[in-house]
Amino acid sequence: MTVDAHMKAITYSKYGNPDVLELTEQPMPKVGPGMVLVKVKAVSVNPVDWKIMAGYLDPLMDIQFPAIPGWDVAGVVESTGIDAPHFQPGDEVIAYGRKDYVHGGSFAEYIALPERLLARKPSTLDWNESAGLPLAGLTAFQVLRRLELAEGETVLIHGGSGGVGSLGIQIAKALGANVIATASEKNHDFLRSLGAEPVVYGDGLAERVRALRPEGVDVVADFVGGNLSTTLEVLTENGRHASIADSDVEEHGGTWMWVNPVGAELQELADLVDAHKLKVEVAEIFPLTEAAAAFRLNMEGHTRGKIVVVPTSEDLP
Repeated sequence: MTVDAHMKAITYSKYGNPDVLELTEQPMPKVGPGMVLVKVKAVSVNPVDWKIMAGYLDPLMDIQFPAIPGWDVAGVVESTGIDAPHFQPGDEVIAYGRKDYVHGGSFAEYIALPERLLARKPSTLDWNESAGLPLAGLTAFQVLRRLELAEGETVLIHGGSGGVGSLGIQIAKALGANVIATASEKNHDFLRSLGAEPVVYGDGLAERVRALRPEGVDVVADFVGGNLSTTLEVLTENGRHASIADSDVEEHGGTWMWVNPVGAELQELADLVDAHKLKVEVAEIFPLTEAAAAFRLNMEGHTRGKIVVVPTSEDLP
């Protein structure tokens, strides 16, 4: 590969809505010490992608324009840098590829990542399903682990049909917990298929949960926000709770969390998948040229399952 090689990528040069996204030619990423170059097979859209693009995270994260969005990736190792001994060219991998600043994301033909972020692709998932696992799966995994959810306990999951919530249900079941999860009624059969007792969100939620568990629930994982009062109403006296969307939980004994890119934990998730305890649902697949449409669909918030983008036409189903 020549030093001046280029690749196709989706970029934006200023904050804004999906209209700022462009398909451009960008320099191939450099592959430094401890880094791995991955040829991208599929990426998935997460709400954080368009929130960063809109400038909402500007107070928290540095950005270098033009920026390539995207943190989720599934692909094949193309090459490795100096002292990156754990992966070899040809290895099939996945990653939650969050770096220290926003610039070289996954909506591209190639991405360079620290090897500590990588895990081996689950053999039982295709590329598109694999791309939907890292960020959402690690979020659910790390929240439930931080809450020390144990076998036999009951957890209430706010937002059970979303990308994070649906994986959270399955992880909780794999831990041996009982799961109650909120969703609109049209998604209740889906929640049951994952092993959860479904309840409708909205007014009266606390009463509906108490009807199922008069003694209260041991753990609450909030994956959507705006549920603090209900959480406090249904928790047992020594119950634990966390949110990825509502910092106010910290004032009420809860934990406000942000997912960390840890390859070893992602490998645990991949192993759960291959043990047939976890599956990933894909809602829709777009080519790289239609990344803006994929972002808009994610922003609407009505899809069940992951929205996936593939960079090359031969990878389209």
